[in-house]
Amino acid sequence: MTPTLSSRVRGMLHGIALGDALGAPVEKLSAAEIRARYGRVTSVMTRWHKMDLPPAARNHRVRGDGIVTDDTLMTLALMDIYAEEKRHLDAWDMADGMVRQIAWTPRWVPELQREAMLIDRLFYPEKWIFQRHQLSNCDPRQGGIGNMVNCGAAMYIAPIGVVNAADPKAAYDEAIAFASGHQESYGLEAAGAMAAAVSAAFVPGTTIDRIVDTVIGLSKDGTREAIMAIAEQARQMRGAGAGYDQVCAAFHSTIARFSVMGDDVNHMPEKAGRLTDAYRPSRLMAIEELPLALGFCLLNDGDFRRSIEDGINSGRDTDSIGVMAGAILGALHGEAVIDPADQAQIDTANRLDLTASADSFAQTAAQILKADRAAAAQREEARAVLLKL
Repeated sequence: MTPTLSSRVRGMLHGIALGDALGAPVEKLSAAEIRARYGRVTSVMTRWHKMDLPPAARNHRVRGDGIVTDDTLMTLALMDIYAEEKRHLDAWDMADGMVRQIAWTPRWVPELQREAMLIDRLFYPEKWIFQRHQLSNCDPRQGGIGNMVNCGAAMYIAPIGVVNAADPKAAYDEAIAFASGHQESYGLEAAGAMAAAVSAAFVPGTTIDRIVDTVIGLSKDGTREAIMAIAEQARQMRGAGAGYDQVCAAFHSTIARFSVMGDDVNHMPEKAGRLTDAYRPSRLMAIEELPLALGFCLLNDGDFRRSIEDGINSGRDTDSIGVMAGAILGALHGEAVIDPADQAQIDTANRLDLTASADSFAQTAAQILKADRAAAAQREEARAVLLKL
């Protein structure tokens, strides 16, 4: 049976939280380090590799046992903006709604184990939203200029795919319009591509191959080239009996042409002043999280759990890779992918009710989609009259 809109939103939000919870304990470890420490991570009940460090050394944070990060919390924040506005969004909503969500709306932040403003937890490229819009009062469309180019917008952009369900071009356009207030260059492009992927996943009867081809058709510059290169490799290795280590090495070799960081993802004093192409605007480069997520989804023919696990065990920005794969495949398959035990643990660990949040957002999205249908009918009627003249 074809999953309903509500079922797909439930699957999508669960996929986001699951990928986040699975990937968070091993974030920034390489694939080899994950293998040496854990073998293969398959459970949300995984101990964070930093948990035995002194609190100051881990920024007084906790992870593991189902705890999610800012990827999930910012996704929920974007859903709340839609609930408030009940319409499509643009950069002005980044300047207003998202600033209010991250800087002025207290919430339970599970990594901090206390109620706080989300900005207290965010990485610097996400704090940039507050700096540019409230403190600098920039033109909202120029908010992303000067930011560190990374996956920060793509990681929470999935709800835009929902309010543009089955219309990937519209999802791409809205994501670019909204996220221009946060990111630039290939960080912004990745947000558009990710929203398009989620939107394409809502098309009844579609497949992961069609989703990826749709994203390739809409993406630009290095992002398009990176997704194409990883997709070609995934399709060649799919069903060919390649082992996971071989696939992971091949994917990393391919993405290295578009992302220069490799396994060197930690920031430290020795990197101050170092000349690098990482994180700076470029038409030739791409974030690695989305191409890798799509690659593992293709490799596994859209298998939900296997794709997420392969993604997070590949190392580096593990939680965001898991979030992107989980969002796309959760939307594709619907709530059938939800493991009740995992969802219960994630809800408990984070003081969330994912089902209630998903259902509330599905109602908001349905209102927006119905308004779009009515507006489209009016346009067609007007054009029909014009064409008769």
